Amino acid sequence: MATNDAWLDQVQEEPLEPDLPICDPHHHLWEFRTERVEPRYLMDEILKDINSGHNIVSTVFIECGAMYKADGPVPMRVVGETEFVNGIAAMSASGLYGPCRVAAGIIGTADLTVGADISEVLDAQIAAGGGRFKGIRHGVTWDASDEVANARTNPTPHLLLDETFRKGFAQLVPRGLSFEGWCYHPQIPDLVDLARAFPDTTIIFNHFGGPIGVGPYANKRDAVFKEWTASVTDLAACPNVVAKLGGINMDVNGFAWHENERPPTSEELCEATRPFYEHTLAQFGPDRCLFESNFPVDKITCSYNVLWNSFKRFSAGFSNAEKAKLFHDTATRVYRL
Repeated sequence: MATNDAWLDQVQEEPLEPDLPICDPHHHLWEFRTERVEPRYLMDEILKDINSGHNIVSTVFIECGAMYKADGPVPMRVVGETEFVNGIAAMSASGLYGPCRVAAGIIGTADLTVGADISEVLDAQIAAGGGRFKGIRHGVTWDASDEVANARTNPTPHLLLDETFRKGFAQLVPRGLSFEGWCYHPQIPDLVDLARAFPDTTIIFNHFGGPIGVGPYANKRDAVFKEWTASVTDLAACPNVVAKLGGINMDVNGFAWHENERPPTSEELCEATRPFYEHTLAQFGPDRCLFESNFPVDKITCSYNVLWNSFKRFSAGFSNAEKAKLFHDTATRVYRL
């Protein structure tokens, strides 16, 4: 159970549009994560969330450093995460746990700073995924401020521009693998450069590019938004990039919902973050946008039910075809489910 369950339970809502099919294209699975509000997030925990009222028909797991092998060559240890998740996916595929297919797609990781030699790891990941392995994420979130947490991969500044990193990146497209672009907002121009250099590689833009709202960026939301807006406009000009709409309820984003006496309602959440959704959707369009939960990380702010209600409030005036793309079809196409 989550350490903030009692706090989250203060806001109870009926699910909006409960029959609308949803593919949740971004969640994690782990155990022993004491730094998170949900230290254990395995089959029981994710089932509780996806069965909370919305019609979640499939999900995509995104790497989070879980269950790496304890021994063997260091670059190959990440394959343990894929083996672990593929086991949960196989459990779900039995149908014994309900109709939703948990981890129908798997995004693992590989250390692209190894360069071209990372091909052996990528092939091992594909084999371990049993047909479910779709791509990798190599987190590059970095900021000069000690008040902003950098990725656990200990990235260097401008890693996306690094020649050796790009030699590793070049190994993705021959294998039909996509790349999750997880960076902070000042780094989006580097992601634009990468997307232009590799136009045949599908890049999925994570969490709006991490607009920072803490440390030196605190109380500077207008300036951050202005910089972010220009960068997202440039990124959207790259046809090989699609954008996830979500993952903006983390502590690094600076809304500080978790410090309030009560969690936000779906309406409050929707209105506070609306400008990010509106601009990204206007630039990318429904064919290149997909709503994401980023659970259980975003559980620091709201429940799963409230989060999807906030997405449905945002899209209330959209056509049925637009909703189908944003909630399901774009995700299943991009991840080839």
